[in-house]
Amino acid sequence: MSSASPTSLTGRWRIVSMDLWDSDTIDLVEPAYIEFDGDQTGRFGFIAVEGWMDCRQATRDGKGCVEFTWEGNDEGDPVNGRGWAMLTDNRTLNGHIYFHLGDDSGFQAVRT
Repeated sequence: MSSASPTSLTGRWRIVSMDLWDSDTIDLVEPAYIEFDGDQTGRFGFIAVEGWMDCRQATRDGKGCVEFTWEGNDEGDPVNGRGWAMLTDNRTLNGHIYFHLGDDSGFQAVRT
């Protein structure tokens, strides 16, 4: 699919892999996920991190994607950052999450 918008990504996606952490780690508290609502917002959770997103339609490498800023907490400590997500096909989502002044990791998710 060549374009992605917050609407085309609406729903919950299961994060199945991340570049920086293994699957047991990313599922520490609950199964890792990223979720897009129809109103340009969303949320995600992995390890002990939960975040709330402000999503915008964008272009990356000539293809449609969604870029987002986020704020949340990591084991109760406030954290924030940015990220992006792009459909590779109707069932697979690739993206990257960045922590402000901290770690960053690519991720792959499948539609649930």
